[in-house]
Amino acid sequence: MAETNVPNVRSPVTVCGDIHGQFYDLAELFKICGEPPNTNFLFMGDYVDRGNNSVECFSLVLALKVRFPGRITLLRGNHESNEINKIYGFYDECFKKYGTERIWKQFTDIFASLPLAATIDSKFFCLHGGLSPSLHAIDDIKSINRHVDVPHEGGMCDLLWSDPDDARRGFSPSPRAAGFLFGSDITEQFLHKNNLSMIARAHQLVMDGYSRHHNKKVTTIFSAPNYCYRCGNQAAIMEVDENQQMSYTQYMQATDTPEPNITRRPPQYFL
Repeated sequence: MAETNVPNVRSPVTVCGDIHGQFYDLAELFKICGEPPNTNFLFMGDYVDRGNNSVECFSLVLALKVRFPGRITLLRGNHESNEINKIYGFYDECFKKYGTERIWKQFTDIFASLPLAATIDSKFFCLHGGLSPSLHAIDDIKSINRHVDVPHEGGMCDLLWSDPDDARRGFSPSPRAAGFLFGSDITEQFLHKNNLSMIARAHQLVMDGYSRHHNKKVTTIFSAPNYCYRCGNQAAIMEVDENQQMSYTQYMQATDTPEPNITRRPPQYFL
């Protein structure tokens, strides 16, 4: 609760997208990247729902946050919402494992305390979803009261629900019925106004684990391989080193083999 809505994280840091209750794949992620405090992590939300082990996933990252508060940053995703995770599995999982909804309520109280976005070295803007027509500056986000359930509309909703659109300019209605689609012109304006280099976000399944949008100014990172145990996608993380050099690591669903199946991509620079 003491953290700002938009904490600034110092590099080097490993940036992760959706986890969605896939605990063994989260363990694979730590096997590939290292664990805190040896590696700094920024998770961009959606720890719960869809997968079978949401309780274990969020319990683990929360325990790491408590043990190494300066080494791990946990942002809120659109599934860290009472209304959403009552539908998509987390509520039922809590009730099945604990026999009461009290534990679910305690989790949701913590979800309501998670920051809405973060910056890395004040140059990379990281969040779960995307941009909002009502939020033009980082200070606008810092003024939001985040200690509530996710509303159906407004700036906080947009940060957790919006998606980039490569085909259109400006803001347009989202097929998700929450948030907006935002064009490359919106990205350029936001980056310029806030003196930022790029946006990293999660929220969308991408088959290669990551994808680039808006002239490579927006990156989508998805860290749940073989999503829902049937999509067949790779997962990925993004590493930002102390020189603000970025690289991506892709990996497949966890197996019993001792060596994780990964592909490393060459570093890329944003000037």
